[in-house]
Amino acid sequence: MGTEINRVDIWAASISDSCGSLACKFRSLAEVGIDIEFGIARRCHDIPGEAVAFVAGISGAEQERAAENAGFKETESLAALRVISDDRSGLGASVTECIAKAGINLRGFSGVKVGNKVVFHIAFDSNEDADKAMASLSEI
Repeated sequence: MGTEINRVDIWAASISDSCGSLACKFRSLAEVGIDIEFGIARRCHDIPGEAVAFVAGISGAEQERAAENAGFKETESLAALRVISDDRSGLGASVTECIAKAGINLRGFSGVKVGNKVVFHIAFDSNEDADKAMASLSEI
């Protein structure tokens, strides 16, 4: 397979830090046929009772309207890349080292290995940083 690197749009929604809040948001997306390719949620430690959910995989006007109706907004304050590759020892180190050598500070990083494939979602502070990172990752 090699390595596939793509830009991805990230959508975010505020949610209550309570049982079932994330399930409710995800159900709203599922009911209109949105197939979430990536999702992560976390508490807002500086705002008690609040949390935030991030998703990727929303595309097209109909899905965008449905996501907005469910309280999601496309983020304008971060840019993201998705890296899909055959797994190999040290791949995470190689990816993050390439980005560091390009002088780019990461905003966020997540990764998962499923079978012999690995998927990383990497967030940056700007489109320029994401573009620069994409160019630096061409060598992995």
